[in-house]
Amino acid sequence: MIRDAPDGVVIAIKVIPRAGNTAIAGTRDNALLIRLAAAPVDGAANSALVALLARILGVPARQIAVVAGEKSRSKRVKVVGVSAEAVRQRLGLPG
Repeated sequence: MIRDAPDGVVIAIKVIPRAGNTAIAGTRDNALLIRLAAAPVDGAANSALVALLARILGVPARQIAVVAGEKSRSKRVKVVGVSAEAVRQRLGLPG
C-alpha cells in the first residue's frame, strides 16, 4: 500500500468521489480508502485528494502528484520528501 521510492513514497489509493465529506476511511484491497466530497469532474477530485494528503502529511501540495490513475478510482500517488514510516505514522496505519 505504501512503499518507498527513490525520493519519497508511492501510496496506493482507492477513492470514492461525491461522498458526504472528505476523509480517510481506512483501507480496502491493499489500498488506502479515501472518500472525497468533490466530483470527478475537471480534476476536482484529484485536487481534493492532493489537498487532503498535503494537510494530513504536513507537506506542501507541490510535493504530491497523482502518478497513475488520474481518471480512475484506483490511483497511485507519489509524495516527495517523506519516508514510508512517516506516512504510516501520520495516517495512523500499522507499520
